[in-house]
Amino acid sequence: MITIENTQECFVQLWLQLERTRRLFAEHYRRFCIRNILKEWYGTRATDDFIWEVYNRIVLDDDQQVYGYDALPPPKLYPRKHREFLRALVSVVLGIGIRKVNLRALDSAYSIAFPHSTAINVNKKKTPTL
Repeated sequence: MITIENTQECFVQLWLQLERTRRLFAEHYRRFCIRNILKEWYGTRATDDFIWEVYNRIVLDDDQQVYGYDALPPPKLYPRKHREFLRALVSVVLGIGIRKVNLRALDSAYSIAFPHSTAINVNKKKTPTL
């Protein structure tokens, strides 16, 4: 498993590891969900409390909730749930608040890991410059 840090380089590795895990699960007909991802990455260290702590910190728009067994879509096509999952994972592992995770680095790491995909914040409103 990758050593978790709050840096762009670590986030690139996490995005790539997420895609490798998705492919591995598809080959073995396993559900691509938060619980199985954490069990794969952390083995016995992924206790129920650890898994609960991660998915409890996931914040999505429109009051959506993600649970441990909810199947996730491919990260290349639908990155927002994965971004929030990785953000929550970094928060739990480093013991920092969810808002302390470098979201700008996480989003730019997605663009590096998947260069042919649309950037995550492409529809985000920008404040006009004066």
